[in-house]
Amino acid sequence: MDTVTVSPKYQVVIPERVREEFHIRAGDKMAVIVKHGILHYVPIRPFEQTKGMTPGLAARGLRDKHDRF
Repeated sequence: MDTVTVSPKYQVVIPERVREEFHIRAGDKMAVIVKHGILHYVPIRPFEQTKGMTPGLAARGLRDKHDRF
């Protein structure tokens, strides 16, 4: 498990291992979502970059209304 420290300016540094795994670079946008008391940082990708991310995945029944952010 990685931990981060909040700076006096309320900034955090994303650990290198996580940046590499999710291909996060300086200037990338992230959505900040709170759900069920848990803070989520989700990279926002241009639509063109998402093509082919889930080959063979059937979209039917993936999420219902309750699971949406």
